[in-house]
Amino acid sequence: MKTDLQIRKDVERELAWDTRTWNLKIDVKVHDGVVSLTGSVGSYADRIAAQNAAYRVTGVLDIANEIMVKSVRPYTDEEIAHGVRQALRWDSTVPDEQITSSVSDGWVTLSGAVNTLSQRSDAERSVEHLHGVRGVFNEIVVETVRSDPEDLRSSIMQALERRADREAERLRIDITNGEVDLYGRVHSWQERKAVVGSIVPLPGVRKINDKLRIDPYF
Repeated sequence: MKTDLQIRKDVERELAWDTRTWNLKIDVKVHDGVVSLTGSVGSYADRIAAQNAAYRVTGVLDIANEIMVKSVRPYTDEEIAHGVRQALRWDSTVPDEQITSSVSDGWVTLSGAVNTLSQRSDAERSVEHLHGVRGVFNEIVVETVRSDPEDLRSSIMQALERRADREAERLRIDITNGEVDLYGRVHSWQERKAVVGSIVPLPGVRKINDKLRIDPYF
């Protein structure tokens, strides 16, 4: 098992290695496998990039991301709102006419209703890299055609089994009205991300409640 000191050094090396984060001034602390990130960065995209870099390190169980976003130049909420609308409009994977947004002090709230969970995720992704954005609240709901729970479970299991390095039988999957509850253990955040990501595009999935537990040593 890695010590907290080893995990901290590995996270610092990962931040220095990734070209998206190597110039960021991030302080790293680790206690019982939980990583705390502090400091300030110029964009929300930088904040997310630092978090993702830390999650790639084996032994990291959870992350407390306390990094502050301080834009290099101030952007008005009106400027950001125009940028959000353009980003949604130009993203071919997003049904922009079904989505509304509001901006307050650089924080973007996305609302509306879409047909799939992947459209909801894509809408957030399309705006999180914009200048001036300090954070994103995704309140978009998914209104999809209801699927038979057993059919949906079968589709999920097949999606997981198509990944040769995933062991679908290790997971417990509960489905209620299109909401998928995931239980079980995975070895890393990357594996957790892959499991959830394989379910997101499936029709009939309205929401994923990720209750997976990271355990690098089982």
